Amino acid sequence: MKYTNPGPLIREIPVSEKQGMRVPARLFGSTQILNAMDDGVYEQVTNVACLPGIKKYAYCMPDGHQGYGFPIGGVAAFDLDEGVISPGGIGFDINCGVRLIKTNLTEDEIRPKLKDLIELLFHIVPTGVGKKGIISPSKKEFAKIMVEGASWCKSKGYATGGDLECIEDRGCLAGADPGKISDKAWKRGIDQIGTLGSGNHYLEIQKVGIADIFDQAIAQKFGFNTENQIAVMVHCGSRGFGHQVATDYLVEFTRAMNKYGFRTGDRELACAPFNSPEGRDYFAAMACAANTAFVNRQVITHRIREAFSRIFDKGYEQLGMNLVFDVAHNIAKIEEFKIDGKKEKLLVHRKGATRSLGPSSTLLPERFRGIGQPVLVGGSMQAGSYLLVGMDAAEELSFNSTVHGAGRTMSRTQAKKKIRGQDLLKQMNEDGIMIRTASFAGLAEEAGFAYKDIDQVVESVALLGISKPVLRLRPLGNIKG
Repeated sequence: MKYTNPGPLIREIPVSEKQGMRVPARLFGSTQILNAMDDGVYEQVTNVACLPGIKKYAYCMPDGHQGYGFPIGGVAAFDLDEGVISPGGIGFDINCGVRLIKTNLTEDEIRPKLKDLIELLFHIVPTGVGKKGIISPSKKEFAKIMVEGASWCKSKGYATGGDLECIEDRGCLAGADPGKISDKAWKRGIDQIGTLGSGNHYLEIQKVGIADIFDQAIAQKFGFNTENQIAVMVHCGSRGFGHQVATDYLVEFTRAMNKYGFRTGDRELACAPFNSPEGRDYFAAMACAANTAFVNRQVITHRIREAFSRIFDKGYEQLGMNLVFDVAHNIAKIEEFKIDGKKEKLLVHRKGATRSLGPSSTLLPERFRGIGQPVLVGGSMQAGSYLLVGMDAAEELSFNSTVHGAGRTMSRTQAKKKIRGQDLLKQMNEDGIMIRTASFAGLAEEAGFAYKDIDQVVESVALLGISKPVLRLRPLGNIKG
């Protein structure tokens, strides 16, 4: 496939390269990262560039790899009147996202109690395929969860006002309508609140060494100022509920494609006009799943605080267990951007990509003004993760978007052929990383070698200027589904 290089770390595929492309496609990353991307990523991002109403470019972030319809790491923005909405551009795990909780504990304090802490967390946070949640809402309460999001948690004592201030959009996407949810989705979701799930989802205890802090001033503003300070990262989403919502509307959109005369190069890119009954219904259902995911991560946070309090015999406030931030990376949102000098409201799809508001953004909560929105980049359970902040250049370069993780380099099946879960667990224990898993097969799927080098991925977005590293978080203990 032919391409141009309009700038460092940018590879552009012109509209002349594929019939039907409405805008060019842009992939971000170092030459090494871009050359290593499989052909499927290039095929998918150019297919996205063919969708009606797309604006400026179809993007793929440095952590990009082949997904369902859109590449994972894909970003695309659409006109509200002429454009479409596509479940493939959001993902089956609607509002899969990451949250980071700081503590005032150090590695020396936690090491002697790490095993007990991991065991307790594994016991009180349901983990693995098909696990039921730790709360059992009535149908009326579940409807409120869908609409209210994280504010429902505050009303029930699972969250504080300070928590809500540190969640993207305060943990609530507007426009949710439980009436747009199928009976099957209701049944799958109502008993999964507070569950971690399986696959690449995790609950990880991490440390931040002084050498892992790249911006001391910003790190201190986020509460990191002690050698080998402990934090907890949670990565999960809307579970089977979001999966069912996506499944339901993919069927609906396949019919809608014929109704509206749409053709795409990939059946996985089923879509409908955003400004259509089908498009609006899906957006309302997606918001329900997104809000449920915010609640899911908040209830898990409540359990984490309980576990730490029990193990250390202190209240979570004494342990300094404040939420740093919670951000989605599988979502579509209406946001405003300048297109050809004119402000327009667009529907931005982020699928395996994170919003990255710069320090000048008026959309930032007061506490992040002049700093930038925290961006949480979850790495593999062996390599660790990053806390970044958004940069102003992202508004022009990437629709305020950046990476969400390291990005896979091999399939789960390939990973399982290379290592047994039991052997990986032993290896990680020898490296000082304690693991508790619901499935050895699932553990093998998430081996570090199955992912890109997260340092290279983060370096790419830093050099592009769309987000800036603040600190690196190294794993001490991990709970996997």
